Amino acid sequence: MVNDANYKLLRYMNLAMDPVATEESAVVDFAVHLLTLLGYVPRTRMARTRADILLTICEQECHATTDVCIMDLDDILLVIQEDKRHKDPKDPEPQLIAEAIAAFQTNNSRRTHILGQDLIAHKVMPGITLKGTSPIFYKIPVTTQLVQSVVLGVYPAAPTVVHAHLPAVARPGRRLSEGMKPLDNRASILACYEAFKRFVN
Repeated sequence: MVNDANYKLLRYMNLAMDPVATEESAVVDFAVHLLTLLGYVPRTRMARTRADILLTICEQECHATTDVCIMDLDDILLVIQEDKRHKDPKDPEPQLIAEAIAAFQTNNSRRTHILGQDLIAHKVMPGITLKGTSPIFYKIPVTTQLVQSVVLGVYPAAPTVVHAHLPAVARPGRRLSEGMKPLDNRASILACYEAFKRFVN
């Protein structure tokens, strides 16, 4: 491998594809490296790992911890959750949606209490779950009404429809074992990352 950046990407990819049950996996390191390489983290943005975000549920203050998030100043623009079912049976999707709601709450709290700006009534929060190097991309619509329902612990009046995109790969049955290792998978998945970038704002 001649190019150092490509060499490092492949090293991170190999580490992320080989989790050890007793250790934290390298998926978070891989995600930060990949997002930086793809231009998700320009000068004003930061990639944070294990950011602790306040989340109010049923009038109780809780915390949602992202595996990775992209921030611009103090606004959270993207949340990423690793699928840790190799050592924990929890589905990453509800965790990701909770993190998106927490990010929306936190961003709005900062707007009103620090910047003196109006609340944002609606935002589609982008999110990604990662199983090894295999992603699923999400657009999670969050509204002030949904947040209020979560705060009070009541069912929202309107349903929330989350859109998910599973990248097309040549061998779907081997998606998780192959991840981004084969060149054809890598091309397809990287194209999805490039297309998804426009939702991170």
